Amino acid sequence: MVRAMFDAIAPRYDLVNRIMTLGMDRGWRRRAIGLLRLAPSARVLDLACGTGDLARELTSHGYRCVGADLSLGMLASARPGSAPLAQADGGSLPFRSGSLDGVISGFAVRNFADLPAVLDECARVLRPGGRLALLDVDTPRSAVLRAGHHVWFTAVVPRLGAALSDAAAYRYLPKSVAYLPPRGELLEMVTDAGFVATRHHALSGGVTQVVTATRAGARGLRTAAPS
Repeated sequence: MVRAMFDAIAPRYDLVNRIMTLGMDRGWRRRAIGLLRLAPSARVLDLACGTGDLARELTSHGYRCVGADLSLGMLASARPGSAPLAQADGGSLPFRSGSLDGVISGFAVRNFADLPAVLDECARVLRPGGRLALLDVDTPRSAVLRAGHHVWFTAVVPRLGAALSDAAAYRYLPKSVAYLPPRGELLEMVTDAGFVATRHHALSGGVTQVVTATRAGARGLRTAAPS
């Protein structure tokens, strides 16, 4: 269902993102990239890359990037100049164990049907010391911000989506926040997958968040690799 939905909204996905975030999504992506804290030319996977916005930003920062997404429609809508993109399931990534320096994902955590399996795969494909950065929505702690965010996200965004793209999809997207694990649970899931130094970073007053972590040492490296 999620794959079909993203296939349907792919042609105008970037436009609607710009409008419904008031252009702030670009800054959030740059902040997540900065939190990777990797050396230039590091090999980074943009997981659930969509149309390649984040992948292009990674490339502009000097990283060797590849994007992977389940939605073929999203990949087909990528603009020329994107990093190499592949259709792949986050729970079964087509990369060798320990072959990547970083994994980053933008606004996808709540859409993974089996998040622990995806986090396990992220740990598997990262080298020891590799970095993980998960960017997604959040709920502001401030009562005033929380009220405004609720109105915008649950009332305005669906109307914008209906006018510019697909009404059903943009009714689902605000509701999908219910599938996002609470902060403490999400941090614990990342740690359980084989990461250390797990951190939470609130952006724009808590409207969005980035969870970062470092792949644990070689002893915990998973060896079950897809062919």
